[in-house]
Amino acid sequence: MGWEGFLLLWSGAWCAVALVGAARSLAGVTEAQRTVRLTGRIREVGEVRHGASRIGGIPVVVAWREPDTGREVLVRGDDGRGETLTAAWVGREIGVSHPAGRPGEHRFANAPEPPSRGLGRPAFAAFLAYAGLVALAAVRWAWPWALVGVAGPWALSGLWHLPEAVRDRRGKRARLAAAEAVPGRIVAVFQDVRIDEDDGSRITTLTPVVAFTTRDGTAVTAHCTRHLADPATARGREVTVHHAPADPAGFTLDPAADRRSWGWDLAVHAAAVAVLAATAAVGAALLAR
Repeated sequence: MGWEGFLLLWSGAWCAVALVGAARSLAGVTEAQRTVRLTGRIREVGEVRHGASRIGGIPVVVAWREPDTGREVLVRGDDGRGETLTAAWVGREIGVSHPAGRPGEHRFANAPEPPSRGLGRPAFAAFLAYAGLVALAAVRWAWPWALVGVAGPWALSGLWHLPEAVRDRRGKRARLAAAEAVPGRIVAVFQDVRIDEDDGSRITTLTPVVAFTTRDGTAVTAHCTRHLADPATARGREVTVHHAPADPAGFTLDPAADRRSWGWDLAVHAAAVAVLAATAAVGAALLAR
């Protein structure tokens, strides 16, 4: 089998996978659609332990009510399934999900999750099928088809999302302008060690934990992974926390650095769109010759 046959087989197979996934979504039988998604509430927050793992490092008690039975479920601790809870305070709403009929297999998320149609995997399969078709066009006709086929859709996608990125930056700046500054303290530094499979070296990840109290008296414990120098020796350090009044999880220790970061992110986004559009234009021009 030559390259063309292989690429045709590749695209056809992934196209079939995408169609099957889309059909399952229409029928409402995907795993994501059968997942029960609930809103839980943190009832208790315990003391963090210095040197513990960041997974389950903030001891919490989470409560939610099962929709079928109306029974309240209380779970102590974040056991590492789902997202690691990076910020906790009494009364915070978080996302809880579990397979239908199996509440014991619950997973946590830092925010309540909306219903899903389960189209993530079919969309990825469609992308793989499209990539095969682009490669087939480049092999069969001319290599500039690769420039148009790859850069063109990415440029359109980036252009489509650019206004949203601008609005997101403006929203972040507005929230930062209204942020409240309160004193905080680094109460622990979590430590996670893993062994690199390639060379056997130890890789250590440090996650400082900050505790602060908002002006309305809410005690917050949260991971602090940005704008903190020398995290290994940060335990006990006094810091100033700037947080959004409506969401203490959206905090920063350095508002100026965040503003610069958001500006750079937007500039990189715009530059990437321009480069991709120029690449697609070059490919189109070469094909038009």
